[in-house]
Amino acid sequence: MISDPHNKSDGYPIRSLYFDSLDDRDFDDKEEGMELRQKIRLRNYGPQSDFAKLEMKQKQGPYQRKRSLSLCKADAQRLIRGDYSPLLTVPDDFGRECYGIMNMYCYQPRSVVEYRRKAFIAKENNIRVTLDHHIIGTEANYDIFSPSLMQNTLFDQSLAVLEVKYNGFLLSYIKDLVSEVNQSETSVGKYALSRTISKHYRF
Repeated sequence: MISDPHNKSDGYPIRSLYFDSLDDRDFDDKEEGMELRQKIRLRNYGPQSDFAKLEMKQKQGPYQRKRSLSLCKADAQRLIRGDYSPLLTVPDDFGRECYGIMNMYCYQPRSVVEYRRKAFIAKENNIRVTLDHHIIGTEANYDIFSPSLMQNTLFDQSLAVLEVKYNGFLLSYIKDLVSEVNQSETSVGKYALSRTISKHYRF
């Protein structure tokens, strides 16, 4: 496979700010294994980024859909402060959809997750294999553009999360390579990891 052009020796950084409703509907849907669920996040590629992507991931059973739109740093910072009005100014129906959902259900910033990602690409069938490691996060500060964001370890630092993303079908040689990994298949929800402490003490 081809190394992602953004890869460095240990990959590249990703920071995600997750939003959720006042009653934590997205977190609870994940924990309860609901068939249809979603999550909304604002993502950049480290504090030096001059833009961010607002993304919505929707899952129904084994099928996933991800949509996104790019925002300038100034508009992204307004979302971090809980002002979602910039979503009404982007020339994209998806922005207005997010605005409606986030206001209707009173979405608020909940947690930040950061990790290093090393990615590999196969041009055929839009296949992408990623290895995420050194997963850290915080529920105390939501500024994903901060150069001094204090975060805690969320996942065993000696392990990496391997994900395989593709459209339609997976090429056999990549399937064979992945099958050699002697690990059980499991779901590692980074948002759920980031909320574990506060949700454990929720009354």
